[in-house]
Amino acid sequence: MYIEILKRGEVNMVKIYLDPGHGGTDPGAQGNGLQEKNVTLAIALKVRDILNRDYEGHTIRMSRSSDATVSLPQRTNDANSWGADYFVSIHINAGGGTGYEDYIYNGSVSSQDISYRDIVHAEIMKQVDFRNRGKKRANFHVLRESNMPAVLTENGFIDNSTDAAKLKSDAYLNRIALGHANGIAKALGLRPKSGGGN
Repeated sequence: MYIEILKRGEVNMVKIYLDPGHGGTDPGAQGNGLQEKNVTLAIALKVRDILNRDYEGHTIRMSRSSDATVSLPQRTNDANSWGADYFVSIHINAGGGTGYEDYIYNGSVSSQDISYRDIVHAEIMKQVDFRNRGKKRANFHVLRESNMPAVLTENGFIDNSTDAAKLKSDAYLNRIALGHANGIAKALGLRPKSGGGN
C-alpha cells in the first residue's frame, strides 16, 4: 500500500458521479415555495463538500453544479464516458406522501448495486427523521442507462408541509447530505482523512 501511494499516479481514485435532479428549464417537483431543482443542487453540493473534506482516495464529477439544463441522456452519457464507479442521483419527491425512499434499477443489477444501496439507505436513515418508505426498484433512465452501480434517492415530499419545512432548513439539508456522503464513503471504502470522517 505504501509503495502504491509513493507511485501516486498509479493509485486508483474511486470515481463518484453526483447527479442533482432536474435544473435549468426543468424545475422538477414544486410545492410550499420550493423547487426541486434548487433543493437537489444544494444537497449535492453539500455531499461533494463533505466527501472532499472528510475523505480521500476519490474524485467527484457532477452532472451540474449550477442551475443548468441537462438532459437525462447527457447525464448518463457523461458518467459512462468518464468511467464512474458509482452514480448517485438526488431527488425530492411529490405526490401526496411523506418520507424518504431510494431506488435501484428494476431490471438486472449487480450485487454491488444492492449492497451499495443498502449501505447508503442505512446511513441516510441514521441522519434524518423522515419516515422510512423503504428500498425500491424502478425503470428510471439514470438507473437503466448507467454502466455502473446507481442509486436514486427521494428526500422527502416537496408538497408535504412537514417535509418541506425540513427541506427549507439548511441545517437539515446538511443532515441529508451527511447521510449521503457517509453512505457513499462506506459503500466505496473511502479512507477518512486524519481528523475527518464520521
